[in-house]
Amino acid sequence: MKTIQEFLEEQIREDLILAVLSGSRKKDIPTRVRIRPVELKGRILYQASSTVGQKVLHRNYTREELLSYMEQCLSGDYSQLQTQGRCSDGSVLVSKKGKQTIKVKPHEVKENVKILSHNRVKQYILPEGVPVPFLVDLGVMSPEGKVHVSSYDKYKQINRFLEFIEDVLPKLSRDREITIVDFGCGKSYLTFAMYYFLRELRGYDVNIIGLDLKADVIENCSRLAESYGYDKLHFLQGDIAGYQGLQKVDMVVTLHACDKATDYALAKAVEWDAEVIFSVPCCQHELNAKISSDLLAPVLKYGILKERLSALITDGIRANLLESKGYTTQILEFIDMEHTPKNLLIRAVKGGKKQGMENLRNMTEAIHGDLTLEKLLYPEKGDV
Repeated sequence: MKTIQEFLEEQIREDLILAVLSGSRKKDIPTRVRIRPVELKGRILYQASSTVGQKVLHRNYTREELLSYMEQCLSGDYSQLQTQGRCSDGSVLVSKKGKQTIKVKPHEVKENVKILSHNRVKQYILPEGVPVPFLVDLGVMSPEGKVHVSSYDKYKQINRFLEFIEDVLPKLSRDREITIVDFGCGKSYLTFAMYYFLRELRGYDVNIIGLDLKADVIENCSRLAESYGYDKLHFLQGDIAGYQGLQKVDMVVTLHACDKATDYALAKAVEWDAEVIFSVPCCQHELNAKISSDLLAPVLKYGILKERLSALITDGIRANLLESKGYTTQILEFIDMEHTPKNLLIRAVKGGKKQGMENLRNMTEAIHGDLTLEKLLYPEKGDV
């Protein structure tokens, strides 16, 4: 069995495309570090990029410095390393007890892999210049892999979402089929991206189901999936609240499900005991219609402020309710505010300590904020 040092010696070379450290074990370090080779004044160095708050930090290493840095990171700071190379991909998982799982997967040689110049900072999981069939057919890329100007925001959104998934890969098993449900999949840009990333790029055995109410959308997405040979990507017409097709799901995605539809999707995810939940809520009308507080009255009298405050509080309540069911929950920025005000993503990962409900219920009672999700998760409180 390879050691981490042997793995790093083999993977960290000039034919490396990308390496990602994730699964941070400490609160004061970045959640993810992305590493790629760069050419600087004729030398090949390795640039490590991470985000701290709103700042993107970069540091360049020689190969020897990087090997030492990564070995140190995997000895306690991070639990996972994923590498993409010209000839092979690899992964390292380190359990809390120090058990190491190291895998290397050879693949067909990727031609025309170029080391980027130092002044190009951002490298996407789906890089521009490499055509991806579904992005071409969905109008994001040209057949040559150039991103259309009008679709660049969508392209950035897709890559940003894949980065969120990359962070939680340690929660997804490689030893069995993984089931993922995408509620309200729509045109399915992200559904196709998930399948391509997890199955084609990372080698996971995934079965993905996209669910939407629109028959024409489902028909078109099904046709595209069949044309690409994506035999474990399925699209079904159906309603979130009434969907009964599965007994166990590993990951639930619900993006821009309107108002209470988000609550029904989150409740389904908890019912399935999903390991990972991704939700971008939309149109949070329920609390806006009932919120009332003498203390907040000077602010709530302004309609637009009441609407925005209600949306933020709604998502905060949802995150707390998921924590009460044993999820570690974060609220993250999905895409830049300039692109859309609906830019918050709730990411919940199973395995956290169940949080008490007393403080949350004190707040919701004070603002008359009893919401559908609480009634779904705790039906003993009353009928939905």
